[in-house]
This record gives sequence, structure tokens and C-alpha cells, in this order.
Amino acid sequence: MSPQDMEPSAIFAALVDGLERWDLPGHCTPCELLLVGEAALPVLVNARGQVLVAASRYGRGRLLVVAHEGYLREARLARFLHNAVRWLRSSPRAVVGIGGGLEPLAEILRGTGVEVQAGGALGDAPGVHCTNAYELEKPEELIRFLKAGGGLLVGGQAWHWASQHGADRVLSDFPGNRVTSVAGVYFTAAPAEGGLLKVSKKVPKIPLTVRHSQDFTGDQRQLLAGLSELDIMTGGLPSQLLVHGALAFPLGLDPTLGCFLAAARSGRGRVVVAAHEGLLTVPRLAPLLVNAVRWLDGGKGGRVGVASGLEGLCPLLAPSGLACGPGQLEEGLSVFVCKAYSDEAAPKIQEFVAEGGGLLIGGQAWWWASQNPGQAAVAGYPGNRILNPLGISILGQSLEAGRFPVPDHGPGQYHFRQALAQFQGELEGQQALAEGWRRKLRRDCAAFLRLPSQDVPAYASLHRILRKAVHRSGLPAVSRQHPVLSDSKEGALLCLATELAHSGADCSALTQGPGGGSCPARLGPPGPPVTVEIDGTNPGDTVWVSTGLYLPGGSTLTITLPCDVTGAGLEVQIGCHSDDLSGAQELHRAPVVIHRCCVDKQERTVPCLWGGLVYIIVPKGSKLGKVPITVEGALPAPYFKLGETSREEWEASIRHRPTPWGELATNNIILTLPSESLRGLRDPEPLLSLWDQMMEAVAKLGAVPFPFLRPERIVTDVQLSVGWMHSGYPIMGHLESVQEMVSEKGMTSQGLWGPIHELGHNQQRSGWELPPHTTEATCNLWSVYVSESVLGIPRARAHPALRPAEREERIRNYLKKGAPLEEWSVWTALETYLQLQEAFGWEAFISLFAQYQGLAKVPGDNAAKMNLWAEKFSHQVQRNLAPFFEAWGWPIQKDVAASLATLPPWKDNPMRPYLLTTN
Repeated sequence: MSPQDMEPSAIFAALVDGLERWDLPGHCTPCELLLVGEAALPVLVNARGQVLVAASRYGRGRLLVVAHEGYLREARLARFLHNAVRWLRSSPRAVVGIGGGLEPLAEILRGTGVEVQAGGALGDAPGVHCTNAYELEKPEELIRFLKAGGGLLVGGQAWHWASQHGADRVLSDFPGNRVTSVAGVYFTAAPAEGGLLKVSKKVPKIPLTVRHSQDFTGDQRQLLAGLSELDIMTGGLPSQLLVHGALAFPLGLDPTLGCFLAAARSGRGRVVVAAHEGLLTVPRLAPLLVNAVRWLDGGKGGRVGVASGLEGLCPLLAPSGLACGPGQLEEGLSVFVCKAYSDEAAPKIQEFVAEGGGLLIGGQAWWWASQNPGQAAVAGYPGNRILNPLGISILGQSLEAGRFPVPDHGPGQYHFRQALAQFQGELEGQQALAEGWRRKLRRDCAAFLRLPSQDVPAYASLHRILRKAVHRSGLPAVSRQHPVLSDSKEGALLCLATELAHSGADCSALTQGPGGGSCPARLGPPGPPVTVEIDGTNPGDTVWVSTGLYLPGGSTLTITLPCDVTGAGLEVQIGCHSDDLSGAQELHRAPVVIHRCCVDKQERTVPCLWGGLVYIIVPKGSKLGKVPITVEGALPAPYFKLGETSREEWEASIRHRPTPWGELATNNIILTLPSESLRGLRDPEPLLSLWDQMMEAVAKLGAVPFPFLRPERIVTDVQLSVGWMHSGYPIMGHLESVQEMVSEKGMTSQGLWGPIHELGHNQQRSGWELPPHTTEATCNLWSVYVSESVLGIPRARAHPALRPAEREERIRNYLKKGAPLEEWSVWTALETYLQLQEAFGWEAFISLFAQYQGLAKVPGDNAAKMNLWAEKFSHQVQRNLAPFFEAWGWPIQKDVAASLATLPPWKDNPMRPYLLTTN
């Protein structure tokens, strides 16, 4: 393995090999080093968290920076200096050149057996060059040396230079930074502490914030000069930006601190990022774009090259005298403008910026995210392969366009790193974060933790900082009895812990004591590995296949697949409580408690903080057949499958299993319930047989195949994202609904309106749905049908709103108002369909629903859909229903009414008596 290919841990180990301690000379006051980008690696960090030695890579070369040139002349550091040169060398024979003022270094290295060459000239072959940070008169020459594979050892401090030239100029103008910054290492004006320091056992953490003295207020003022607001209503939907780099800063924020415009200094260059490419060509933003290009140019007066598709920028810049024209990235450009949808030129663009170029780039990532479900845009979106190392990322979440005031400049402005540092302080009892910051920080942390941290010290350090914060604070207990405010430090900790677990953190280290609600306590040691056989054939939509196993919270699941199915798209999911409660003001459980990941190799380990029932996700169209899957770390849960599970085993043992959740299943419905509600159920067969009868009725009315292609699911939870129950896969219901779903007697005597209502929602189809009017109306057709045909409960008793007197009064009130269509909804809208059913029976609906499934083209607007339904229902029952629908306020077109007039009139139109009495 060549030095540039070494992992950070291996580089660190090579540099500290044989060191027992860092004995730094007391007469040398170092400066703090600032590390940015993805290549920079801390080697020595003092007790105050200041970096004193750092390594990095650039091109094919290696860089090592020490925070005082005196360290390069210190014999007590001989072992480290020998390690440094050995790592910097591209080969054992590479020449080691010593620059002026570092003569003692030559003697130290010779004493360790390293052959050195006096003088500071750079050789033709890529060797090692040792120099101080003050006399780098030809930085471009040294950068070329690095890129070609040379090794560069630089020592110096910048606090003295800052006292003479100004601290705010250090990052851009200090001689050493003109070279080292291309590799993401900067000398700063902040003095640091040396002395006798321990050698870290692993790669030290990069500090969260560094007093680099770079005031971005001036940059912000230059970029936003002359602007009072940013109007980003360009017709495109922007993404949100994550501003995570130490040298990055926001420019445009919405009221929730969502960022749509940001900038950064990186290396010797600069970047401005817009969250939609449309912002780069809109005329009303011309002042901003002129400011941006001038700032990116940095006073060089160079040429601006605009990539294909953004040529509209050139006429906006022309009145300002900026030299702009179409062009790709090439030598001689000062500023390059492009979209963020391709990473083909990522290394070239990053090199361009590092060596002093300006990059203006725009693009959104929400579309990419919609086309790549399960993948994090922050890691996989092409533009982020360019931008992540520069400290700004484009997220998969969109941001509503609008007109926003230019944000205030100054130290009080939100920044991810500053907010995180303040949150650490808040956890320790210091001042709380500013209003809105905690919610924004929660979103930013969730996004940042999706960045793969392996082999990237900048990301790994922040992961470690976050893990330590959670571990020190401990997870707050959360339940209905002990709710947590979402916008509180406890709410932020719940979200942060979840994201850390998903990023691979040790869940056992994050958990401290039992949780509450959906966060169960540990259930004892897991049993031996269990092999379950799942059905890998799925002709319907993506399906959750139950394993009957439960993973305790804070544990790790190990799953093993046959090698021939690892590329089939199977996933493992832990937990079934799929509602995301991030928008809730008060939490009764953590906002996200399920974890899903792809099983793309034969053995996969999956840590999970909150635990839960274990499922295999089988994609649509899968034809794998029976697949044996071995699961380790989980416990058997109460699980009963109609027609498969033995009633004797259920009664004797299965129902008594100690996991907190279990399932009752048929081929058509699966109920996920608290285990305590299952233990008193001695024989589930009659209950599930009744459920299957109801599901057959649901299928019959909807004219869909039975058994279902995939069973419907109903999951009960301590808290939902919306409503008392809601439809979907799975249907979600509150715990209070459990009893009515497991009581056969209750169903046949009281009915089961709510759950069937949600099953009806799942049967609604856009071709005949008329949102928002019928959204909460037509789903009730299933509640009525199942109540009457299966449970034997007439509609007048199935729901209070369907009592005859209620129905009659509702119709009269509606007609008295003139049948306003805007009030035709819920029970009023349902009445229209019930009148049709009472006249023509359920078969008319079943036939019509079947017809709609075969229609190749259905209109999209409600008026056209209403006319199509009136036509089809009329022909189905061979009656002219146009007058009936017109009485309900439907906009029946004249040509439709004329064509239906050829059918026999509906003499028993139930609306006629109401119209006569109303008129």
C-alpha cells in the first residue's frame, strides 16, 4: 500500500510509531492549526483540543504540518521526525531536502539513518522537502511538487505574523497557508499550548470550532451588497443546503433557517452554491450574481467560464464589465459556473478551487432523492461529490421558494458548528440555544450523519463528538406518561441518538437505562441463531415479511442470506412503527424508531437503538421463492398465523413470550399489537377467521383479487404522525384501538368502523376519487359494506351519522344553501353514494370499480372525473342520472346531460322529494 492510499488510522500509526510522549519545547509557542476538507488528519491535539501537528494529501503527494518551526529543530522529537520523513517519502530512495534555517533537522535525520541533502531546492524527482512556513516565495512551485508526488514538511506559527499584518489576513495571505491550504491545513493566528503531551491511542478528534480569526461578515456584505431581500421564486423548487465546513457560511435563509444560498473559502479559492440552478440565470437576481462572481474572482479580473445550460448568466454579467462566456473548465479561467448534476469533473473542479479558482454552482437534489429511495443525497448525489469536501452539501429535502430578507451578518448568525458547540454547552447546563436553532441543528445533524465517516477524519471526528455528547447526557426516558417536547434538548437527543445508531455507532454505548414507550428495556441475552424461511416471491407492491422475531433495543442484529440472493434487493427492517413524529410538538416516543438497510452481502450486521420486530422487505416483482434466512441477536415474539400456527403451542407458550410486541396474521391482514393484549387471547382462530371474512368483503367491493397480493397491515402505536388512525402500508392506529380489533364479540355487536374506514382509504383510486370532497367520504363505503355484509350491523347502527334523521337533515341543510359544491364532503358526499347504492345495490359499484381499473386514460380534474362517473354509473344501471347529480351540485356538462337523456329517466330519484319541498 502506497502512503497516499493508507487509511487515516494507518497514517497516524506510522507517524507516532515508537513515540511514548510528545515532549514539546517550552520556549516555542505554537499556533493552532485549522483542518478542513476530507484529507486533513490530526496527529497531535493538546488537552485544550488544539491541533498542533497535522497530515494531509494533495494530488499524489503528502503533507505534514507542525505548528512551530522550532519542533523541526528539536532533537527530543527525533523519533517523530524520522517517522515523518519516512511517511512523506514516496520511496526509500527519495531525496530529502532541507530548507534554510533548518540545519539542525539535517543532523537529527542523519542521526536516525536518513540521508539528507542540504539546501532547499526542489529536485526533479518527487522527494521530500522540509521548510519553514515563512519564506515560501514560490507557492505554485511547491504545489506542483506536491501534486507530482512530493512530500512536504512545513513548520511555523502564524500568531506573530498576524500581529504585524492582521489576524483576518492569516488564512489567505500567511505564506505557509498559500501552500498548505490546498490540502486543507491552515496556520491560524490563535496561540496554542505545548508542553509534555500524551500520544493518543487513536486518531485524535478534530475540534468542532477553531478561532481562525477569519471574519466572514465582510464576505457576506460583499456578496449581498445592495440587496434587501432574496426572491428565489424562479419556478423551480430548491433543495436545502447543509453548511458544515469551518470556512463555509450561509447567505440565504428562510424563516426556519433553511438555507438555499451559501458560500465558502476552500484552499486558496472560493465557492458559492445555489440550491437550484435556476437561481443562476434569473434577471432579478443579477445584482447578487454580479456580487458573487466578483467575490469569487477575488480581484484577479480573470475570465468567467459558463458551462452548458447556464449561458443565460452571461448577459446578466455583461453590463458590469465581467468577461464571461461559454466554456468548460480550462487553464486561464478565474471563475467557473456549472450545474451540480454530474460529478464527472469532480477532482478537476476541486483542484481548480483549491489552487485559487472561484466556483459558482447550482442544483437541487430532491429529484435525485425521489429516484434513489433509501440512499442519502448528502452522500450519493453527484454534486455533493464535488461540494462535500468544500464544506457545503445539497440535501434531498426541498425548501419552499419565496421572498426572504437578507439575513443579518455577524457572529450571532446560525452556523452548524457553532450551534453544535452551543448545544454541547446546553447539555452541560449552560445557556440554551437561540430560538429555532435546536430544530435546525437537529435536521443538520441528521443530514451530516449520513455522510460516510470511514477514512474521513473531519466527519469521523464530528461523529465521535456527537456520540460523546449523547453518552454523557444519557437518553431521556420518553413515554405517554413522560412526554418530551420535540423542540427541547431532550427531543434533540432522541433524534441525535437515532441518527448516530443508523450511522453505525455502538448502540449499547448510547443507551443508558431503560427507555419508555416504544423504547423497551433490555430483555435479557438473545437466544441462539434462528433460521426462518420467508417467501421471496412478491407479485404486488413492496412487502414486509414478518420473521416472528424481535430485536431488543440497543442490540445488533446479524442476518445471513444465501449467497445467490444477495443481489436481489432484499432489505432488513427493524421495527414497524413507521410514523415519523419529527413534526410533532410533543413526543411520546422517539420521532423515528424503525431502521431499514439493504442486505447486499451474505452476512450483514445491523445495530438498532430502539429495537423492534424484525422484517425482511421483499421488492415488487421479486421471484425468489422460499428463502432461508439466519438471524442472530433476536428473540422469538408472539406470532400466530391462521392455518399455520398450532393453537396448542400458542396457548401453551407462544403467547407468553416476553417481547413487548407481537402479531396476529392471515394471508390478507396482519395486526401488530402489544404482547400484553395477546396473552389473554387463548384461541386467535375465530378472531382471525372473522378478519379474513372482512378482508374478503373489502376485496370484493374494491374488485381486487382475493387473497390479497400482499396482506394489509395495521400497526398500533403510542403516538401517530396524524389523526386517530391513518391509512397506508401499514395502517397506523393508537393503542386505544387495540381492544376493538381483538374482540370478536365487540366487532359483531358494536362494529369496527375506524379500521375498516382506513382499509377503505387504501382501496380508493385516483380515477374516481374527487379530492378533497370525497377523501373522507368514499372510504366509508367499505365501512358500511363490511358492517352490513359481514358483521350484520345495519348502516343506521354502524355509525351515528348514518341514522335516518341525521341523513335527512344533512340533505335538507345542504340543499337550502343551494347545494354548494365546496360543502359537498365527508358525510354529505357519502350520502350521494349511499343513495345510489340503496337504489342499485353494491354490484353496481363493484362493476364500476372493476371498469375503472381497465381504463387507459382518466381525466385529472374533478369536473371531468365527475362527468365521467355520472356517465359510467348511468350506463351501468341504464338510467339517466344526470338530474340526480345536478341536484347534488355536480357540474354536469351539457353534452353529457344530452347524451344521458337517451337513457330511461330515474323515476325514483331520491333527491326529487327534497327538491320539491325545498323549492
